[in-house]
Amino acid sequence: MGRKRTPGLIKRAGIWHIDKKIHGRRICQSCGTNNLEEAERLLARLMEEIRQAVVYGVRPQRTFEQAAAKFVLENQHKRSLDDDIDRLNHLVKYIGNKPLDNVHMGTLQPWIEHRQKEGVTAGTINHGLKVVRRILNLASSEWLDEHGLTWLKAAPKIRLLPDTNKRQPYPLNWDEQVRLFQKLPKHLAQMALFAVNTGCRVGEICNLQWEWEQQVPELDTSVFMIPGNAVKNGDDRLVVLNDIALSVVNDLRGKHDTHVFTFRKKPIDHMSNSGWRRAREKAGLPQVRVHDLKHTFGRRLRAAGVSFEDRQDLLGHRSGRMTTHYSAAELTRLIEAANTVCSRGDKKPELVVLRRLSVS
Repeated sequence: MGRKRTPGLIKRAGIWHIDKKIHGRRICQSCGTNNLEEAERLLARLMEEIRQAVVYGVRPQRTFEQAAAKFVLENQHKRSLDDDIDRLNHLVKYIGNKPLDNVHMGTLQPWIEHRQKEGVTAGTINHGLKVVRRILNLASSEWLDEHGLTWLKAAPKIRLLPDTNKRQPYPLNWDEQVRLFQKLPKHLAQMALFAVNTGCRVGEICNLQWEWEQQVPELDTSVFMIPGNAVKNGDDRLVVLNDIALSVVNDLRGKHDTHVFTFRKKPIDHMSNSGWRRAREKAGLPQVRVHDLKHTFGRRLRAAGVSFEDRQDLLGHRSGRMTTHYSAAELTRLIEAANTVCSRGDKKPELVVLRRLSVS
């Protein structure tokens, strides 16, 4: 005669399942085993965890992997979620099975050292540490279980690594711009000229579509309103066209049905390609990145005395003032501000850039 099974355990399709009411809460879950003793141990541990939580306020033990899964599930809307998942996949190999209250700089050190041996930069490692810090902060402040307890009592301090090699922006002066743009293929030169006169990011330029253009007949011009799902910060982005940017757009009008910038009748995925790299080498500017064109626009606006608020609007930075509705007067002011960077001009202040000296 077999021994009596523990109440609350039911065998379905050869696997034991828990179906039991514990301290007023019904638990229904698989034990993941066909072994009765293993299932009984799991049930006993679960009952004790619930008792400890209900009677003494002791948090059930949860692993970092469980917390990472919850983070991913709750952030499906996040634009950079794929990057976070990639970082978490690296981290789970080292700390996935560790209890949340045992995740701190000490237990993260083996992962940090491994990434450093792989030649990963401090900035990339810091991105992973930021994800860990975010998860621990959520676990200690916002994530509540069925007992009203946070997943973690208190989040430990996660310190970022010093990033001494972080690359500084390199805004172009006028002579450097001329040298570089002359070496670029025509389609990249058009994109670069648009970037340095609008402050748009690479993704915004590559994805720029004709349907986003809005005519402003009162001012005899047009603007682009890029939808938030195509902008890094998720907000709709107004792109004001100064005289040069407008001329670039007009030159490309009618050449493609959907996208403004194309190559061989196809939309362009990125600008930092072999054509860009060859051009900057020939121009003697190997350190210049595409994103430096945005920095150049911002610095020239500042050098021309454009107000901080107008610079924010022109660069697409998030602010409490941003709106999708602009009056003719507001657009006129922004267009005039954008036109201050069209050329060097005798009366325009020269942009003076102090380069950081490299110390050998």
